[in-house]
Amino acid sequence: MTTPLMSLTWTDHVTGRQGFLVVDRLVRGVSSGGLRMRPGCTLEEVAGLARGMTMKEALHYNPEGRYVPLGGAKGGIDCDPRDPGAYELLVRYLRAVRPYIESIWTTGEDLGLTQDLVDRAATEAGLVSSVQAVFPLLDDEAAARRRLADAFAIEVDGIGLDELVGGCGVAESALAALDLAGVPYAGTRVVVQGLGTMGGATARFLTRAGLTVVAVADIKGTMFNPDGLDVEALLAARDAYGTVDRGALRPGDLELPGDAWPAVDAEVLVPAAVSYAVDAVNQERITARWIVEAANMPVLPEAEELLAARGVTVLPDVVVNSGTNAWWWWTLFGDIGPDADEAFSHTRRSMRALVEQMLARAHADGTTPRAAAHAIVADRLPLIAERFGWYR
Repeated sequence: MTTPLMSLTWTDHVTGRQGFLVVDRLVRGVSSGGLRMRPGCTLEEVAGLARGMTMKEALHYNPEGRYVPLGGAKGGIDCDPRDPGAYELLVRYLRAVRPYIESIWTTGEDLGLTQDLVDRAATEAGLVSSVQAVFPLLDDEAAARRRLADAFAIEVDGIGLDELVGGCGVAESALAALDLAGVPYAGTRVVVQGLGTMGGATARFLTRAGLTVVAVADIKGTMFNPDGLDVEALLAARDAYGTVDRGALRPGDLELPGDAWPAVDAEVLVPAAVSYAVDAVNQERITARWIVEAANMPVLPEAEELLAARGVTVLPDVVVNSGTNAWWWWTLFGDIGPDADEAFSHTRRSMRALVEQMLARAHADGTTPRAAAHAIVADRLPLIAERFGWYR
């Protein structure tokens, strides 16, 4: 991979806080990638996420599908989303980068921001839509926009479909790995770090598949029960940031320190909160056989190397958490309709095929799943460039 096509740093004239935009690549003149808000966000972080988006888009390329992969991009704002001035800062950022959203960058929710909040701020910033740059590529823009709006209006058990499809993809990735290893779902224990949109949905789908979620960590600490937590009760007790009201805990549930989650005995660990959560130090405490990256870049490279050396498999974010992004485009381009069952079945089928291909490639090449995913992308990028045009 070469350097990004474009990187910019924006400084807010009111607060002095900084925001970033990195466009890694363009395909047909357009890129895709969400906007995150977190304290300490950096240009380097956003550049890594943008490169990951290029990979996610390429991995879902299907020559027979209507959805054509876009390039990768990402935005970031260095601010705590709980800050009283966070929303006004978001609006000012969107106004500043409005020309890019109108022409080359399609964006949406990411860490710290919900899609509803992004949509509201985008309207206030004078934008038609946070994904309007892709509209010229659609065969029937009006029908496509109605289809996407209808899909976003769907709720399943009180939770929006847009909040569930990503976790469905993460859960299916974990289940595919278990199936390939011949491990039964019953008795398989799971730890989820972060119970926001992605972590919450992943916990729900894994529980409903028969796995046992024994620990969930949020900003307040780690909730633990060796016999399994009541995931549905915890989901119902979350606030907008994924923090659980401890009043939902049962008498047998324990509260452990916030940094206890790596050491909880489990077969599957799902880091679903911030980037860089697993480092060279705390990886030593991890007992899980599989780490399933629901968050973006949660495992540092040096930690992944150490984990691989002791037989821990890391299923990389560029594959397992790519379902949300793909679902947007499958729906908008018309590969699927605004229907929950269709969305889940398409997501499961696509994610399982990708994970199986990645793990087979890793086995054949004698390498890690992440290296295998990079190899698959390297095979696909020239095909995309030849067919649709590729701008570095």
